[in-house]
Amino acid sequence: MAKSRNGVKFQHRGSNGRARRPSMSISEYSENASEPGSPTRNGALGKTDAETPAAPLQTEYEKKKQSFITRTVWTLIMLGGFFSALFAGHIYIIIIITAVQIISFKEVIAISQIPSKARSLRFTKSLNWYFLGTTMYFLYGESVVYYFKHVLLVTRLLTPLATHHRFLSFMLYIIGFVFFVASLQKGHYRFQFNQFAWTHMALFLIVGQAHFVINNVFEGLIWFFVPISLVVTNDIFAYLCGITFGRTPLIKISPKKTWEGFLGAWFFTIIWGVGVTQILSQYKYFICPVNDLGANVWTGLECTPNPVFVPQKFTVPFIPPGLPIPNTYTIKPVQFHVLALATFASLIAPFGGFFASGLKRTFKIKDFGDSIPGHGGMTDRMDCQFIMGTIAFFYYSSFIATHNTTVGGVIELAITGLTPEEQLDVVRILSKNLVAQELISPKILEYLNMQMKR
Repeated sequence: MAKSRNGVKFQHRGSNGRARRPSMSISEYSENASEPGSPTRNGALGKTDAETPAAPLQTEYEKKKQSFITRTVWTLIMLGGFFSALFAGHIYIIIIITAVQIISFKEVIAISQIPSKARSLRFTKSLNWYFLGTTMYFLYGESVVYYFKHVLLVTRLLTPLATHHRFLSFMLYIIGFVFFVASLQKGHYRFQFNQFAWTHMALFLIVGQAHFVINNVFEGLIWFFVPISLVVTNDIFAYLCGITFGRTPLIKISPKKTWEGFLGAWFFTIIWGVGVTQILSQYKYFICPVNDLGANVWTGLECTPNPVFVPQKFTVPFIPPGLPIPNTYTIKPVQFHVLALATFASLIAPFGGFFASGLKRTFKIKDFGDSIPGHGGMTDRMDCQFIMGTIAFFYYSSFIATHNTTVGGVIELAITGLTPEEQLDVVRILSKNLVAQELISPKILEYLNMQMKR
């Protein structure tokens, strides 16, 4: 070994006697190294790293303690923000969902980008965000038009946007598609098409599923809160049961998961689901579909409750007469549905987490990002929530929703399917019916008859 001083590089000789180039010199190794006699960054004259006392290293216990404190503080912050938004109104929950999907999309897109290529292809990131904006415009528009058509279709400015929403959304997408094809550069085709496919996968898995979560909010906050709480409960008890009873590995892609934790979490998730549903189903603020985005927990909502929230009598068969066991019980039908949702949260939703684990292993990363201190990325926390929200929406639509004619549906048919003269005739007939019930003045009907004669 050749000695060196004042920034001269060390040299190590191998078995062949040749000097091997070192990976770093003293001056490169230390940010505080300087020429003799010159001031260093910490203000000491002629002081090198060898003379500067090193900062004490944290012990493993101190690291775990700091991590626990950080996770706990941010968990409380997130819980406080979530429940504040839940009680403040539907619009604040929608804002949170929007922020979650944007952050998650950013994290998923980032892990597939090669920085050098992303910098040389200046439109790559812009196209990613353009497709995100286009998809959100389409999906949010679909929800708003469906649930608030009775407002949009009677506003002159918004009617064209509502009636032609899908065509406008598709044309916006086509603009991005054409721009992508025009931006293809020789030598970068593989990278650009990989980005195009990756972006669309992220849009489908994140933004598409977040759309159904927002629809759950519009259908009633109970269909938003209960699925979320089921996943959280399942995650907590899977961990507790796993460390307490876990012995049998569940799936190779996630080696810490055990069958004991999996089944134990299922049991406790059902118990939680039954309890929280019994409480929330008593309040119209949670069970009523949204008809006023300005409503909050203090103003409440008014509606005719869905039949699943009305208690009914159920008779248990196969109980022999004479036993001191009642065979008739009064139960809200929603309790049977929550058993199915709890089962989905326990047996299906975890596979969203397994999918995310496989994705991270593919790219050799621990977390999707560091958006939430102590918890990793937003995607790490929401991987199961997206798929659970989608399951809840389709289950609700198939087995719970009441498909009655709505005011918005009638107005949509009248505006899009009838001529102005036919619309006026419908109004006249409805007015005649209302006059007969003494709900409006006969003068209104006289005025409409005069308009029909013109």
